[in-house]
Amino acid sequence: LHSDHCGGNAALQSRYPALRTAIPPGLAESVRHWDVDALTYAPTGQTCPQFGFDALLQPGSEVRLGERLWQVNAAPGHDTHSVVLFEPVARVLLSADALWERGFGVVFPELEGVQAFDAVANTLDVIEALNPALVIPGHGPAFADLPAALSYARARLEGFVAEPARHLRHGVKVLLKFKLLEQQSMEAQALVQWARTTPYFARIYQQRFAHLDFPRWVDELLDDLVRVRAAARVDGVVRNVG
Repeated sequence: LHSDHCGGNAALQSRYPALRTAIPPGLAESVRHWDVDALTYAPTGQTCPQFGFDALLQPGSEVRLGERLWQVNAAPGHDTHSVVLFEPVARVLLSADALWERGFGVVFPELEGVQAFDAVANTLDVIEALNPALVIPGHGPAFADLPAALSYARARLEGFVAEPARHLRHGVKVLLKFKLLEQQSMEAQALVQWARTTPYFARIYQQRFAHLDFPRWVDELLDDLVRVRAAARVDGVVRNVG
């Protein structure tokens, strides 16, 4: 239930009172009581307006969306409680962040020190067995070349398994990008201070990168984002790009 997917739920519920919201069951109580720590909004430095839900997407069940029945499949890895939806007649998969055309979402349990790379691999196997003709991911365009996407994702996963610190570095860059998406621009010093006070950032820094100067470390992460044109820097201000 990350804010880049659910951040608009409250606005939609306000604008369309008859709208029904369904979520995976794993964090239902946390949503009901709006526990920003359990929902990881506070630990990741994300902001998400409070929303409610009307139904649960139970793995192994079916849900009718429009005129079609969609199968709910558990898809742990990127998030322990994630699900993907599969429509077996047209063979369309809503893959969330379990599989993109070029990779998959950050494995958030690994940022917490919980082993989850095996879960990512298992979820990729589940998707392969479903054999969708079209995949609509949580980020990026829809795609039809499932073998190519799985091959890329598995190679990327192997790289993270071989070098876990690389995944941790990737993870904190994603957190920086999330913040830039939310704010659009921030003073570089303010961004460093935000990183200092964000629990995931602090944990990962102490775990693997404490030998580096913290502001310099964040500066290097921002350099990486600028290099791939995910951010820009002008006169001490970091701006979101894309």
